[in-house]
Amino acid sequence: MYRFINELKDIYQKSEPKKKEEKTTPLSKSLDENTAILEKRFDKSADLTIHKMTLNGIRFGIITIEGMVNKEILAFGVIRPVSNESYEGTPEEAFRKISDTVLCTSEQIEIETIEDVDKFIMSGFAVVAVDGYAKMLALGIQGFSFRSVSEPDSDVVQRGSKEGFVEPLRINMSLIRRRMKTPKMKFETMTIGSESKTDICLCYMTDIVSPSILRKLKKRLNSINLKTVMASGYIAPYLEQKGDFSFFSGVGISERPDTVCGKISEGRIAILVDGTPSALIVPFLFVEYFQTLDDYSNRAYFATFTRWLKYIAFFIAIMLPGVYVAVGSFHPELFPSQLLGKIAGSIAATPMPLGVETIVIHFVYEIMREAGLRMPQPLGHAVSIVGALVIGETAVNAGLIGAPTLMVVALTAICSYVIPSLYAPTAVLRFLFIIAGSFLGIWGVMLLFCMVLVNICGKKSFDIPYTAPVSPFSMTAMRDVFVRAGWKLLSKSTSTIQSMPGTEIQGSDDDDD
Repeated sequence: MYRFINELKDIYQKSEPKKKEEKTTPLSKSLDENTAILEKRFDKSADLTIHKMTLNGIRFGIITIEGMVNKEILAFGVIRPVSNESYEGTPEEAFRKISDTVLCTSEQIEIETIEDVDKFIMSGFAVVAVDGYAKMLALGIQGFSFRSVSEPDSDVVQRGSKEGFVEPLRINMSLIRRRMKTPKMKFETMTIGSESKTDICLCYMTDIVSPSILRKLKKRLNSINLKTVMASGYIAPYLEQKGDFSFFSGVGISERPDTVCGKISEGRIAILVDGTPSALIVPFLFVEYFQTLDDYSNRAYFATFTRWLKYIAFFIAIMLPGVYVAVGSFHPELFPSQLLGKIAGSIAATPMPLGVETIVIHFVYEIMREAGLRMPQPLGHAVSIVGALVIGETAVNAGLIGAPTLMVVALTAICSYVIPSLYAPTAVLRFLFIIAGSFLGIWGVMLLFCMVLVNICGKKSFDIPYTAPVSPFSMTAMRDVFVRAGWKLLSKSTSTIQSMPGTEIQGSDDDDD
């Protein structure tokens, strides 16, 4: 046991290893030597294709990865023009002729290392090599299959664009560029993951972004020492404040390009990850969980009404079961007299204590939700039928659970889906409030609520107070928090994320904040 504790201590207290600098291998003038190195690095993988040909005494090689390039463009736009041309002079002159006159692709990049060859061919480029010259030419002729642009399933709006992000990075960049037709909109690419070599893109407005936030973001991204990055969730924890143990994230996520453009226009920075149909947004505030694109498409009074519904649904989702258990177990006098008899009879008729009963029902509900989410779609109806029969009518009639408890759980489950992005913290906090109410009553519920509130108030996202503009308070920014003002008022003065009260973005760029 002592050894196990020490191992855990070493894991969590050990400083993160610094990112190793990768060694580069310069290209050789020999085509055969370069291709031999590539075949050895790929261990003669079946998808590595090397096409060699000799023209006017000069040997050429075209290197690709099968399935990553457009074969039609490769045949008629690369191989045919190169093979139909006559070459004279040195290999360097032949290389320059191919680069300047023979090939006319939009993306042409000269590369000088084997590592660059690996990166480009695995990104859908075709690499042209000339024997006798220690450089190669990468041509952008990507042709891999990808999902078409469609409406995201998890971020549906009634009025607005039906376009959502897809997996290829360049397509997502074009979706943002179509909406932000200004040269101030900048895309900056980086590569993370020592093995996956995943491309990411920082999207921001050069005139309104905070230089301090941008420097800090790049510093945190460069410190990521992961081998593989398959989704945006891999890098999100590295963007959080150090020592942050909050249930809520300071990194936003969206699958809608119009939402991302709106955040960028407020001084935020969006992070696109190749292979992920969503974008990360930093900095991110707590009140933004309750804002959707429909709020700005509808009339101001209706947007305000729906926003209050979201706040009420959030508090019901996390606190109602805990309050119900606390009042039923310790403070039954708080129930109305007509309701007290029915609830007391229901509690007396069930074999389990009220707290245990509520936890069991919530646990079964979470199992059903996870099963319905993971199982094949044709079997989803079976889960609904079994859940309605087992947890609903049969369990109540058998006296295993009480009808009031079941109604509380059902209402809580419905409210938790009003804000899908908050479901994860809501599900965990719900159990904690039930446990607190079971042991300490209403005082335990309020104590836990105060702890959560203090945790949120003490959190920052890139030196921006997480609870801004509520705390610290800003009257100007409050026009889009609890109340959504009309566009005539919102357009009079624009506020950026770095202008929030209580910010400290002008300090040092250290991450010890």
